[in-house]
Amino acid sequence: MEKVLNTSIKNVYKLLTNNIITSPTLADAALNRAKTFQNYNAFITLTETLAEAQADQSLKRYNDSEPLSELDGVPIAIKDNFCTKHSKTTCAAKMLENFQPHYNATVVERLENAGAVLIGKTNLDQFAMGSGTVDSIFGPTRNVWGYDSEDHFRIVGGSSGGSAVAVAAGICFGAIGSDTGGSTRNPASYCGLIGLKPTYGLVSRWGLIPLVNSMDVPGILTRTVDDCVSILNAVAGFDSKDSTSLTKPYKKIRLPGANQMSIKDLKIGIPVEYFNGLLSSEVHQAWNEIANVLEGDGAIVKQVSLPNTEHSIVCYSVLNQCEVASNMARYDGIEFGFRANENTSTEKLFATSRSLGFNEVVRNRILTGNYFLLGRNYEKYFNQALKVRRLISDDFHKAWEDVQILLTPTTLTTAPYYKDFVQKTNRDQCALQDYCTQPANMAGVPAVSVPIKLSSEGLPISLQLIGRNLSEPMLLAVAKYIESIVQFPHFVHRVS
Repeated sequence: MEKVLNTSIKNVYKLLTNNIITSPTLADAALNRAKTFQNYNAFITLTETLAEAQADQSLKRYNDSEPLSELDGVPIAIKDNFCTKHSKTTCAAKMLENFQPHYNATVVERLENAGAVLIGKTNLDQFAMGSGTVDSIFGPTRNVWGYDSEDHFRIVGGSSGGSAVAVAAGICFGAIGSDTGGSTRNPASYCGLIGLKPTYGLVSRWGLIPLVNSMDVPGILTRTVDDCVSILNAVAGFDSKDSTSLTKPYKKIRLPGANQMSIKDLKIGIPVEYFNGLLSSEVHQAWNEIANVLEGDGAIVKQVSLPNTEHSIVCYSVLNQCEVASNMARYDGIEFGFRANENTSTEKLFATSRSLGFNEVVRNRILTGNYFLLGRNYEKYFNQALKVRRLISDDFHKAWEDVQILLTPTTLTTAPYYKDFVQKTNRDQCALQDYCTQPANMAGVPAVSVPIKLSSEGLPISLQLIGRNLSEPMLLAVAKYIESIVQFPHFVHRVS
Protein backbone atom coordinates (compact mmCIF):
# COMPACT_ATOMS: atom_id res chain seq x y z
CA MET A 1 0.00 0.00 0.00
CA GLU A 2 2.89 2.37 0.68
CA LYS A 3 4.01 1.91 -2.93
CA VAL A 4 0.51 2.90 -4.05
CA LEU A 5 0.61 6.05 -1.91
CA ASN A 6 3.77 7.14 -3.70
CA THR A 7 2.41 6.72 -7.21
CA SER A 8 0.32 9.19 -9.24
CA ILE A 9 -3.39 9.92 -9.24
CA LYS A 10 -3.76 8.45 -12.71
CA ASN A 11 -2.08 5.20 -11.62
CA VAL A 12 -4.24 4.99 -8.51
CA TYR A 13 -7.31 5.54 -10.63
CA LYS A 14 -6.33 2.53 -12.76
CA LEU A 15 -5.75 0.40 -9.67
CA LEU A 16 -9.10 1.43 -8.20
CA THR A 17 -11.05 0.79 -11.37
CA ASN A 18 -9.36 -2.59 -11.85
CA ASN A 19 -10.28 -3.54 -8.28
CA ILE A 20 -6.61 -4.07 -7.36
CA ILE A 21 -7.09 -1.82 -4.34
CA THR A 22 -10.23 -0.44 -2.71
CA SER A 23 -11.09 3.08 -1.65
CA PRO A 24 -11.45 2.27 2.07
CA THR A 25 -8.06 0.54 2.10
CA LEU A 26 -6.46 3.52 0.37
CA ALA A 27 -8.06 6.00 2.78
CA ASP A 28 -7.02 3.92 5.80
CA ALA A 29 -3.45 3.77 4.51
CA ALA A 30 -3.35 7.55 4.09
CA LEU A 31 -4.72 8.16 7.59
CA ASN A 32 -2.31 5.64 9.12
CA ARG A 33 0.60 7.27 7.33
CA ALA A 34 -0.49 10.69 8.63
CA LYS A 35 -0.36 9.32 12.18
CA THR A 36 2.98 7.61 11.58
CA PHE A 37 4.56 10.87 10.43
CA GLN A 38 2.79 13.21 12.84
CA ASN A 39 6.21 14.52 13.94
CA TYR A 40 6.19 16.64 10.76
CA ASN A 41 3.04 18.35 12.10
CA ALA A 42 1.39 18.61 8.69
CA PHE A 43 -2.18 18.27 9.96
CA ILE A 44 -4.27 20.26 12.39
CA THR A 45 -7.22 17.89 12.07
CA LEU A 46 -7.59 14.39 10.61
CA THR A 47 -11.14 13.89 9.33
CA GLU A 48 -11.22 10.13 9.79
CA THR A 49 -14.99 9.60 9.98
CA LEU A 50 -15.61 11.74 6.89
CA ALA A 51 -12.78 10.07 4.95
CA GLU A 52 -14.02 6.58 5.73
CA ALA A 53 -17.56 7.50 4.68
CA GLN A 54 -16.36 9.05 1.42
CA ALA A 55 -14.17 6.03 0.70
CA ASP A 56 -17.14 3.71 1.26
CA GLN A 57 -19.23 5.81 -1.12
CA SER A 58 -16.49 5.61 -3.74
CA LEU A 59 -16.37 1.83 -3.41
CA LYS A 60 -20.15 1.64 -3.72
CA ARG A 61 -20.01 3.67 -6.95
CA TYR A 62 -17.48 1.22 -8.30
CA ASN A 63 -19.51 -1.83 -7.23
CA ASP A 64 -22.63 -0.29 -8.80
CA SER A 65 -20.71 0.23 -12.07
CA GLU A 66 -21.15 4.00 -11.89
CA PRO A 67 -18.72 6.16 -13.88
CA LEU A 68 -15.74 7.24 -11.77
CA SER A 69 -13.68 10.39 -12.03
CA GLU A 70 -9.88 10.45 -11.81
CA LEU A 71 -10.17 11.63 -8.21
CA ASP A 72 -12.64 8.98 -7.09
CA GLY A 73 -11.34 7.41 -3.86
CA VAL A 74 -8.12 9.47 -3.95
CA PRO A 75 -6.96 11.00 -0.60
CA ILE A 76 -6.64 14.82 -0.68
CA ALA A 77 -5.78 17.31 2.10
CA ILE A 78 -7.18 20.82 2.57
CA LYS A 79 -5.43 23.85 4.05
CA ASP A 80 -7.15 24.92 7.25
CA ASN A 81 -8.25 28.31 5.94
CA PHE A 82 -10.90 26.73 3.66
CA CYS A 83 -14.30 26.33 5.30
CA THR A 84 -15.46 22.75 5.88
CA LYS A 85 -18.79 21.88 7.44
CA HIS A 86 -17.60 18.53 8.82
CA SER A 87 -14.59 19.89 10.71
CA LYS A 88 -13.29 23.06 12.33
CA THR A 89 -11.58 25.75 10.28
CA THR A 90 -9.03 27.39 12.55
CA CYS A 91 -6.63 29.38 10.34
CA ALA A 92 -4.09 28.11 12.92
CA ALA A 93 -5.12 31.00 15.20
CA LYS A 94 -6.67 31.27 18.64
CA MET A 95 -9.30 33.58 17.20
CA LEU A 96 -10.82 30.69 15.22
CA GLU A 97 -9.56 27.77 17.28
CA ASN A 98 -13.13 26.45 17.78
CA PHE A 99 -14.80 27.88 14.67
CA GLN A 100 -17.14 25.39 12.98
CA PRO A 101 -18.43 26.57 9.57
CA HIS A 102 -21.87 25.46 8.43
CA TYR A 103 -20.86 25.15 4.78
CA ASN A 104 -18.06 23.92 2.53
CA ALA A 105 -15.85 26.15 0.43
CA THR A 106 -16.53 25.71 -3.28
CA VAL A 107 -13.15 24.04 -3.79
CA VAL A 108 -13.99 21.50 -1.07
CA GLU A 109 -17.47 20.92 -2.48
CA ARG A 110 -16.13 20.28 -5.99
CA LEU A 111 -13.48 17.85 -4.75
CA GLU A 112 -16.16 15.93 -2.85
CA ASN A 113 -18.39 15.91 -5.94
CA ALA A 114 -15.45 14.47 -7.89
CA GLY A 115 -15.23 11.58 -5.42
CA ALA A 116 -12.06 12.67 -3.61
CA VAL A 117 -11.51 11.49 -0.06
CA LEU A 118 -10.74 14.45 2.23
CA ILE A 119 -8.44 13.15 4.94
CA GLY A 120 -7.76 16.29 6.94
CA LYS A 121 -7.06 19.99 7.39
CA THR A 122 -3.44 21.10 7.16
CA ASN A 123 -1.27 23.48 9.15
CA LEU A 124 -0.39 27.05 8.11
CA ASP A 125 0.94 30.35 9.35
CA GLN A 126 -1.76 32.15 11.34
CA PHE A 127 -4.37 33.49 8.90
CA ALA A 128 -1.88 32.60 6.13
CA MET A 129 0.35 35.56 7.09
CA GLY A 130 3.79 34.09 6.63
CA SER A 131 6.25 32.20 4.47
CA GLY A 132 7.46 29.48 6.80
CA THR A 133 4.50 27.78 8.55
CA VAL A 134 6.25 28.54 11.82
CA ASP A 135 3.76 30.51 13.93
CA SER A 136 0.67 28.29 14.05
CA ILE A 137 -0.85 27.85 17.51
CA PHE A 138 -0.48 24.14 16.80
CA GLY A 139 3.28 24.45 16.37
CA PRO A 140 5.54 24.68 13.27
CA THR A 141 5.41 22.25 10.37
CA ARG A 142 8.73 20.49 9.72
CA ASN A 143 10.15 19.79 6.29
CA VAL A 144 10.63 16.16 5.28
CA TRP A 145 13.81 17.26 3.50
CA GLY A 146 16.77 18.00 5.75
CA TYR A 147 14.90 16.78 8.85
CA ASP A 148 17.20 15.84 11.73
CA SER A 149 14.89 15.97 14.73
CA GLU A 150 11.86 17.81 16.09
CA ASP A 151 14.24 20.49 17.34
CA HIS A 152 16.54 20.67 14.32
CA PHE A 153 14.81 20.87 10.96
CA ARG A 154 14.37 22.92 7.80
CA ILE A 155 11.33 25.14 7.34
CA VAL A 156 8.70 23.94 4.93
CA GLY A 157 7.85 27.34 3.48
CA GLY A 158 4.52 28.98 3.80
CA SER A 159 1.93 29.65 4.36
CA SER A 160 0.63 26.37 2.86
CA GLY A 161 3.36 24.35 4.55
CA GLY A 162 1.14 21.65 6.02
CA SER A 163 -0.38 20.91 2.62
CA ALA A 164 3.09 20.64 1.08
CA VAL A 165 4.37 18.21 3.71
CA ALA A 166 1.23 16.09 3.48
CA VAL A 167 2.01 15.51 -0.20
CA ALA A 168 5.81 15.33 0.09
CA ALA A 169 5.63 12.70 2.83
CA GLY A 170 3.41 10.52 0.67
CA ILE A 171 0.41 10.86 2.98
CA CYS A 172 -1.92 12.00 0.19
CA PHE A 173 -1.80 12.50 -3.57
CA GLY A 174 -2.55 16.18 -3.64
CA ALA A 175 -3.47 19.08 -1.40
CA ILE A 176 -5.17 22.43 -1.62
CA GLY A 177 -3.31 25.51 -0.45
CA SER A 178 -3.88 29.22 -0.91
CA ASP A 179 -1.57 31.65 -2.68
CA THR A 180 -1.55 35.39 -1.99
CA GLY A 181 2.12 36.19 -2.45
CA GLY A 182 3.59 32.76 -3.12
CA SER A 183 2.05 30.66 -0.36
CA THR A 184 1.61 27.60 -2.57
CA ARG A 185 4.71 27.92 -4.77
CA ASN A 186 7.06 28.76 -1.89
CA PRO A 187 6.45 25.50 0.06
CA ALA A 188 6.30 23.56 -3.21
CA SER A 189 9.82 24.79 -3.93
CA TYR A 190 11.20 23.80 -0.54
CA CYS A 191 9.48 20.41 -0.59
CA GLY A 192 10.22 19.36 -4.18
CA LEU A 193 6.62 19.52 -5.44
CA ILE A 194 4.55 20.94 -8.24
CA GLY A 195 2.86 24.07 -6.91
CA LEU A 196 0.28 25.86 -9.07
CA LYS A 197 -1.11 29.35 -8.58
CA PRO A 198 -3.94 29.58 -11.15
CA THR A 199 -5.11 32.72 -12.90
CA TYR A 200 -6.98 34.97 -10.47
CA GLY A 201 -10.67 34.08 -10.70
CA LEU A 202 -10.21 30.71 -12.40
CA VAL A 203 -10.77 28.82 -9.13
CA SER A 204 -13.44 30.07 -6.74
CA ARG A 205 -12.39 31.86 -3.54
CA TRP A 206 -15.80 31.33 -1.94
CA GLY A 207 -15.26 29.76 1.48
CA LEU A 208 -11.56 30.66 1.56
CA ILE A 209 -11.11 32.83 4.65
CA PRO A 210 -9.67 35.98 3.09
CA LEU A 211 -6.26 37.47 3.59
CA VAL A 212 -6.01 39.86 0.62
CA ASN A 213 -9.18 39.57 -1.46
CA SER A 214 -7.65 41.11 -4.56
CA MET A 215 -4.80 38.57 -4.66
CA ASP A 216 -5.96 35.39 -2.85
CA VAL A 217 -6.07 32.32 -5.10
CA PRO A 218 -6.66 28.66 -4.16
CA GLY A 219 -3.49 26.75 -5.04
CA ILE A 220 -2.68 23.11 -5.82
CA LEU A 221 0.22 20.99 -4.55
CA THR A 222 1.05 17.60 -6.09
CA ARG A 223 4.05 15.40 -6.91
CA THR A 224 3.44 15.43 -10.67
CA VAL A 225 2.08 17.84 -13.26
CA ASP A 226 -0.56 15.34 -14.40
CA ASP A 227 -1.85 15.09 -10.83
CA CYS A 228 -2.04 18.89 -10.67
CA VAL A 229 -4.08 18.91 -13.88
CA SER A 230 -6.48 16.30 -12.47
CA ILE A 231 -7.20 18.45 -9.43
CA LEU A 232 -7.39 21.70 -11.41
CA ASN A 233 -9.93 20.13 -13.76
CA ALA A 234 -12.09 19.22 -10.77
CA VAL A 235 -12.08 22.60 -9.02
CA ALA A 236 -11.78 25.25 -11.78
CA GLY A 237 -14.64 27.10 -13.39
CA PHE A 238 -17.26 29.76 -12.76
CA ASP A 239 -18.90 30.02 -9.36
CA SER A 240 -21.86 32.35 -8.95
CA LYS A 241 -21.13 32.66 -5.22
CA ASP A 242 -17.77 34.34 -5.94
CA SER A 243 -18.04 37.85 -7.43
CA THR A 244 -14.45 37.61 -8.72
CA SER A 245 -15.00 34.29 -10.48
CA LEU A 246 -14.29 34.32 -14.23
CA THR A 247 -17.41 33.69 -16.29
CA LYS A 248 -15.59 32.21 -19.27
CA PRO A 249 -16.39 28.48 -19.43
CA TYR A 250 -13.51 26.32 -18.26
CA LYS A 251 -12.29 23.72 -20.74
CA LYS A 252 -10.65 20.75 -19.07
CA ILE A 253 -6.94 20.41 -19.76
CA ARG A 254 -5.64 17.25 -21.41
CA LEU A 255 -1.87 17.09 -21.68
CA PRO A 256 -0.14 14.76 -24.14
CA GLY A 257 2.75 12.59 -23.09
CA ALA A 258 6.02 14.48 -22.71
CA ASN A 259 7.54 12.47 -25.57
CA GLN A 260 4.81 13.87 -27.85
CA MET A 261 5.59 17.49 -27.00
CA SER A 262 7.80 19.97 -28.79
CA ILE A 263 8.96 23.36 -27.53
CA LYS A 264 10.48 24.38 -30.86
CA ASP A 265 10.14 28.17 -31.33
CA LEU A 266 8.51 28.61 -27.91
CA LYS A 267 9.54 32.09 -26.74
CA ILE A 268 10.82 32.00 -23.16
CA GLY A 269 11.77 35.13 -21.26
CA ILE A 270 14.42 35.41 -18.54
CA PRO A 271 13.57 38.50 -16.41
CA VAL A 272 16.82 40.23 -15.50
CA GLU A 273 15.29 41.73 -12.34
CA TYR A 274 14.82 38.26 -10.84
CA PHE A 275 18.56 37.95 -10.51
CA ASN A 276 18.50 39.14 -6.93
CA GLY A 277 21.75 39.74 -5.05
CA LEU A 278 20.64 37.14 -2.49
CA LEU A 279 20.05 34.46 -5.13
CA SER A 280 22.10 31.40 -4.20
CA SER A 281 24.72 30.17 -6.66
CA GLU A 282 23.09 26.73 -6.87
CA VAL A 283 19.63 28.12 -7.70
CA HIS A 284 21.25 30.42 -10.27
CA GLN A 285 23.09 27.47 -11.80
CA ALA A 286 19.89 25.42 -12.04
CA TRP A 287 18.17 28.40 -13.70
CA ASN A 288 20.94 28.62 -16.31
CA GLU A 289 20.99 24.86 -16.88
CA ILE A 290 17.29 24.61 -17.63
CA ALA A 291 17.35 27.72 -19.83
CA ASN A 292 20.19 26.14 -21.82
CA VAL A 293 18.40 22.80 -22.11
CA LEU A 294 15.21 24.43 -23.35
CA GLU A 295 17.16 26.52 -25.84
CA GLY A 296 18.95 23.40 -27.01
CA ASP A 297 15.57 21.76 -27.62
CA GLY A 298 14.49 24.56 -29.94
CA ALA A 299 13.01 27.20 -27.65
CA ILE A 300 13.90 30.85 -28.19
CA VAL A 301 15.29 32.07 -24.87
CA LYS A 302 15.85 35.79 -24.41
CA GLN A 303 16.27 38.30 -21.62
CA VAL A 304 13.31 40.53 -20.79
CA SER A 305 12.83 43.33 -18.30
CA LEU A 306 10.15 43.79 -15.68
CA PRO A 307 11.52 47.04 -14.21
CA ASN A 308 8.94 47.46 -11.45
CA THR A 309 9.67 44.07 -9.87
CA GLU A 310 11.95 45.75 -7.36
CA HIS A 311 8.99 47.72 -5.99
CA SER A 312 6.70 44.71 -5.75
CA ILE A 313 7.44 43.65 -2.17
CA VAL A 314 7.01 47.17 -0.77
CA CYS A 315 3.83 47.68 -2.77
CA TYR A 316 2.51 44.31 -1.62
CA SER A 317 3.27 45.15 2.02
CA VAL A 318 1.07 48.24 1.84
CA LEU A 319 -1.83 46.62 -0.01
CA ASN A 320 -1.64 43.45 2.07
CA GLN A 321 -1.83 45.29 5.37
CA CYS A 322 -4.65 47.56 4.20
CA GLU A 323 -6.80 44.61 3.15
CA VAL A 324 -5.83 42.68 6.30
CA ALA A 325 -7.04 45.59 8.44
CA SER A 326 -10.36 45.49 6.60
CA ASN A 327 -10.77 41.71 6.62
CA MET A 328 -9.81 41.26 10.26
CA ALA A 329 -12.39 43.82 11.44
CA ARG A 330 -15.04 41.07 11.47
CA TYR A 331 -13.33 39.30 14.37
CA ASP A 332 -14.74 41.32 17.26
CA GLY A 333 -15.39 38.70 19.94
CA ILE A 334 -19.16 39.03 19.51
CA GLU A 335 -20.51 37.21 16.48
CA PHE A 336 -18.14 34.25 16.21
CA GLY A 337 -14.61 33.26 17.08
CA PHE A 338 -12.72 33.75 20.31
CA ARG A 339 -14.37 35.86 23.00
CA ALA A 340 -12.30 37.08 25.95
CA ASN A 341 -13.57 36.83 29.50
CA GLU A 342 -14.25 40.54 29.71
CA ASN A 343 -17.54 42.24 30.64
CA THR A 344 -16.65 45.74 31.79
CA SER A 345 -17.52 47.30 28.42
CA THR A 346 -18.10 46.41 24.78
CA GLU A 347 -15.01 48.35 23.74
CA LYS A 348 -12.89 46.47 26.28
CA LEU A 349 -14.33 43.15 25.06
CA PHE A 350 -13.40 44.01 21.47
CA ALA A 351 -9.88 45.05 22.39
CA THR A 352 -9.14 42.12 24.70
CA SER A 353 -10.59 39.51 22.33
CA ARG A 354 -8.52 40.81 19.43
CA SER A 355 -5.38 41.20 21.53
CA LEU A 356 -5.56 37.59 22.74
CA GLY A 357 -7.06 36.07 19.59
CA PHE A 358 -4.43 37.36 17.15
CA ASN A 359 -0.70 36.82 17.32
CA GLU A 360 1.80 39.67 17.03
CA VAL A 361 2.14 39.31 13.25
CA VAL A 362 -1.60 39.70 12.67
CA ARG A 363 -1.92 42.56 15.17
CA ASN A 364 0.97 44.44 13.55
CA ARG A 365 -0.53 44.12 10.09
CA ILE A 366 -3.91 45.34 11.34
CA LEU A 367 -2.39 48.36 13.05
CA THR A 368 -0.18 49.23 10.08
CA GLY A 369 -3.04 48.79 7.62
CA ASN A 370 -5.30 51.07 9.64
CA TYR A 371 -2.53 53.67 9.68
CA PHE A 372 -2.17 53.50 5.89
CA LEU A 373 -5.94 53.90 5.51
CA LEU A 374 -6.23 57.03 7.65
CA GLY A 375 -7.62 59.95 5.68
CA ARG A 376 -4.35 61.87 5.86
CA ASN A 377 -2.36 58.83 4.65
CA TYR A 378 -4.71 57.25 2.10
CA GLU A 379 -3.27 58.98 -0.96
CA LYS A 380 0.33 58.72 0.21
CA TYR A 381 0.26 54.98 0.85
CA PHE A 382 -2.77 53.02 -0.37
CA ASN A 383 -3.52 54.94 -3.53
CA GLN A 384 0.15 55.14 -4.52
CA ALA A 385 0.49 51.39 -3.96
CA LEU A 386 -2.43 50.78 -6.32
CA LYS A 387 -0.66 52.83 -8.99
CA VAL A 388 2.57 50.86 -8.55
CA ARG A 389 0.58 47.63 -8.75
CA ARG A 390 -0.71 48.74 -12.14
CA LEU A 391 2.86 49.37 -13.30
CA ILE A 392 3.88 45.87 -12.16
CA SER A 393 0.94 44.37 -14.02
CA ASP A 394 1.79 46.42 -17.12
CA ASP A 395 5.34 45.02 -17.03
CA PHE A 396 3.92 41.54 -17.55
CA HIS A 397 1.63 42.65 -20.37
CA LYS A 398 4.58 44.25 -22.14
CA ALA A 399 6.63 41.08 -21.69
CA TRP A 400 3.94 39.04 -23.46
CA GLU A 401 4.59 41.10 -26.58
CA ASP A 402 8.01 39.43 -26.87
CA VAL A 403 7.68 36.08 -25.10
CA GLN A 404 5.05 33.48 -24.27
CA ILE A 405 6.32 32.35 -20.90
CA LEU A 406 8.77 33.45 -18.21
CA LEU A 407 11.32 31.24 -16.48
CA THR A 408 12.48 32.38 -13.03
CA PRO A 409 13.62 30.98 -9.70
CA THR A 410 10.80 30.17 -7.27
CA THR A 411 12.75 30.87 -4.09
CA LEU A 412 16.15 32.50 -3.81
CA THR A 413 17.62 29.65 -1.77
CA THR A 414 16.89 26.14 -0.58
CA ALA A 415 14.96 25.70 2.66
CA PRO A 416 16.77 27.35 5.58
CA TYR A 417 16.97 25.90 9.06
CA TYR A 418 14.12 26.82 11.38
CA LYS A 419 16.46 28.30 13.98
CA ASP A 420 17.94 30.68 11.39
CA PHE A 421 14.60 31.56 9.80
CA VAL A 422 12.83 32.62 13.00
CA GLN A 423 15.59 35.07 13.88
CA LYS A 424 14.20 37.36 11.16
CA THR A 425 10.99 39.36 11.52
CA ASN A 426 7.90 38.19 9.64
CA ARG A 427 8.25 41.18 7.32
CA ASP A 428 11.87 40.30 6.48
CA GLN A 429 11.01 36.62 6.07
CA CYS A 430 8.33 37.37 3.48
CA ALA A 431 10.44 39.98 1.68
CA LEU A 432 13.13 37.35 1.09
CA GLN A 433 11.05 34.23 0.53
CA ASP A 434 8.41 35.83 -1.74
CA TYR A 435 10.68 37.97 -3.92
CA CYS A 436 10.18 35.85 -7.05
CA THR A 437 6.62 34.67 -6.42
CA GLN A 438 4.79 37.79 -5.30
CA PRO A 439 4.72 39.80 -8.58
CA ALA A 440 2.53 37.17 -10.26
CA ASN A 441 -0.14 37.74 -7.59
CA MET A 442 0.01 41.49 -8.20
CA ALA A 443 -0.74 40.88 -11.87
CA GLY A 444 -3.17 37.98 -11.32
CA VAL A 445 -1.30 35.78 -13.80
CA PRO A 446 -0.78 32.01 -13.42
CA ALA A 447 2.51 30.54 -12.21
CA VAL A 448 3.79 27.07 -11.39
CA SER A 449 6.80 25.89 -9.41
CA VAL A 450 8.63 22.83 -10.75
CA PRO A 451 11.30 20.88 -8.82
CA ILE A 452 14.54 20.64 -10.80
CA LYS A 453 17.33 18.98 -8.82
CA LEU A 454 18.85 18.47 -5.39
CA SER A 455 21.41 20.87 -3.97
CA SER A 456 24.80 19.84 -2.63
CA GLU A 457 23.05 19.43 0.75
CA GLY A 458 20.38 17.17 -0.73
CA LEU A 459 17.62 19.81 -0.70
CA PRO A 460 15.14 20.58 -3.51
CA ILE A 461 15.86 23.40 -5.95
CA SER A 462 12.88 24.59 -7.99
CA LEU A 463 12.15 27.00 -10.81
CA GLN A 464 9.00 28.92 -11.67
CA LEU A 465 7.10 29.31 -14.94
CA ILE A 466 4.83 32.35 -15.35
CA GLY A 467 2.33 32.83 -18.17
CA ARG A 468 -0.33 35.26 -19.31
CA ASN A 469 -3.87 35.03 -17.94
CA LEU A 470 -5.59 31.69 -18.64
CA SER A 471 -2.46 30.17 -20.16
CA GLU A 472 -2.61 27.17 -17.80
CA PRO A 473 -2.69 24.61 -20.66
CA MET A 474 0.59 25.89 -22.11
CA LEU A 475 2.12 26.62 -18.70
CA LEU A 476 1.46 23.10 -17.40
CA ALA A 477 2.55 21.52 -20.68
CA VAL A 478 5.94 23.22 -20.42
CA ALA A 479 6.12 22.22 -16.76
CA LYS A 480 5.49 18.61 -17.75
CA TYR A 481 8.15 18.84 -20.45
CA ILE A 482 10.70 20.06 -17.88
CA GLU A 483 9.51 17.44 -15.39
CA SER A 484 10.24 14.68 -17.93
CA ILE A 485 13.74 16.05 -18.54
CA VAL A 486 14.90 16.49 -14.95
CA GLN A 487 13.32 13.34 -13.45
CA PHE A 488 13.34 14.87 -9.99
CA PRO A 489 13.90 12.27 -7.23
CA HIS A 490 10.80 12.72 -5.08
CA PHE A 491 11.09 12.18 -1.36
CA VAL A 492 9.89 8.71 -0.34
CA HIS A 493 9.74 8.09 3.42
CA ARG A 494 9.66 4.35 3.95
CA VAL A 495 7.50 2.91 6.70
CA SER A 496 9.39 0.26 8.69
